[in-house]
Amino acid sequence: MSAEFLLTSLILVLLPGTGVIYTLTSGLSQGWKAGIWAALGCTFGIVPAVVASVTGLAALLHASALVFEALRYIGVAYLLYMAIAIWRDHSMMVVDENQAQKSNVKVAINGCLINILNPKLTIFFLAFLPQFVPANATNGTERMILLGAVFMAMTFVIFAGYGLFASLARRYVLTRPRVMLWLRRSIAGVFVMLGARLAFSSR
Repeated sequence: MSAEFLLTSLILVLLPGTGVIYTLTSGLSQGWKAGIWAALGCTFGIVPAVVASVTGLAALLHASALVFEALRYIGVAYLLYMAIAIWRDHSMMVVDENQAQKSNVKVAINGCLINILNPKLTIFFLAFLPQFVPANATNGTERMILLGAVFMAMTFVIFAGYGLFASLARRYVLTRPRVMLWLRRSIAGVFVMLGARLAFSSR
């Protein structure tokens, strides 16, 4: 495994995206445990993309405009659904120890769906992983699986760090009504922008 792969993966995982935003939101709204579960869900959401790139299903997705468009717009709809839920749910980002919160499993499922419903992620792995597997390698499949596993491990560790960081700022930020309102609306707006970017992006 090359240092180039590790460095490239680190930069890619650190870049803000839907998974990072969701993990930060979970850590802010429900604390460090929710941040960890969000990170776990986002990480497992990568599995289908890795499997697709290894088995060649990503090539079919790349070739089939109909399949790609269908999955893309399902992903867009889900991001908009998340934005509306954050915008309308005034109790979502309030610090109240007695308040019923989303189960950890539901937090993880939402994070998983965010990545599964993004066809660009599958296409990305189709283009990304093979670059680090020699053309004459006899164990190309095993190497791609290993690279995918390392990428997922880095994703979990870094996303969990984002979630923990957000939870540390939770009480300071969320007990201030104006900051809470601005933050909630800003996060909803970010999800709308991410959905729009996915909707208008090309393969």
